[in-house]
Amino acid sequence: MIEVLAKLGRGPVFLAGEVLECVITFTNPLSASSTSASSEMLAWASAQIHCQFHASENRVALPPSDGSKHDVQAENETVFVPNRGERGQCILSTPPKILFCDLRLDPGESKSYSYCETLPVDGPPSFRGQSVKYVYKLTIGCQRVNSPIKLLRVPFRVLVLHGLKDYQFPQDEAVAPSNPFLEEEEGLKKDSRLADLATELLMVATSRRSLHLYNISNTRGKVGTFCIFKTVYKIGEDVIGTFSFSEGDIPCLQFSVSLQTEESIQEEFQRRRGQPVSFTTHARHQESCLHTAQSSFSLPIPLSSTPGFTTNIVSLKWRLHFEFVTSGESTGTCLIRGSQSEAVTWTGLEQMEVDTFSWDLPIKVLPTNPILASYVSQFSNTNSITI
Repeated sequence: MIEVLAKLGRGPVFLAGEVLECVITFTNPLSASSTSASSEMLAWASAQIHCQFHASENRVALPPSDGSKHDVQAENETVFVPNRGERGQCILSTPPKILFCDLRLDPGESKSYSYCETLPVDGPPSFRGQSVKYVYKLTIGCQRVNSPIKLLRVPFRVLVLHGLKDYQFPQDEAVAPSNPFLEEEEGLKKDSRLADLATELLMVATSRRSLHLYNISNTRGKVGTFCIFKTVYKIGEDVIGTFSFSEGDIPCLQFSVSLQTEESIQEEFQRRRGQPVSFTTHARHQESCLHTAQSSFSLPIPLSSTPGFTTNIVSLKWRLHFEFVTSGESTGTCLIRGSQSEAVTWTGLEQMEVDTFSWDLPIKVLPTNPILASYVSQFSNTNSITI
């Protein structure tokens, strides 16, 4: 029996273009209760990154794929096929790297190997939607002598930030930003600078503030105004907006704001022409606002959500969806007097005519620092298997 342990040192979230580093340890455990132990032999071990694509058959019409190559390979137990047994199609993969050949482990002995690979910048981000899914995995295959191949899959998340692909790092290390107190390898230096560059680009894109004012009106007149200071955010931020109903002609009884994603399939891949778009609500604020002069809301963008992106098959966009309930009458309250000596009291109407209408405001959502996103990731830093 051999234990295989894979550990992602920095966390399970990466930016496309970064270097993924995984330490893979092979151990021949020595049990205290075991009376006899022998050496174990592994013929080989290899690792490869791949992105698996899966689409809903009810919503997406994909062209037929040629799966004969995988079928032939699956019959041969000595061939390393990382996506063997996986649903969907493998749309992206890195070249496989051999970790070792003919490894012998004595009882209690361990051997560790470091796997490093640059994540492709032209791939889609990790995404689990209602119509399609993009899932990234590092698959480690190993085989004992005269035994079938065993696969250890390490899922991780990939964020895509446009603009990093065309960036050229300076050739002169003297002008490149670096930490003089740390000694880093060349690959790690570039990887660190890539993360720093991404953080800087995101900060510049999301820190720009300018006042956006919108008049809220229906067919009968003005309801109020809505104010928001920016429309570009990164995941993990809060979307903050304010309402002013003091200058409205129509009383607003209630409003709700929903933070939503809009998942649409490109026209050539739609199962039915004109099929509806899929919406997912990530946060919602609802408030009764009769006789309210001003109000506000704050909706957090989950760190686990996917920033907006577009591929040849699917497009994901973000928006704020507003719903307003307004009074159909001139006033929303009435006065009741008991007598001239009694104080005036306010009571609500038992019945009231209302009008409802909605409004959508597109916003842009970008990725964030992958280290920050790792804190809420559903994936584990370590994965193991026994062979």
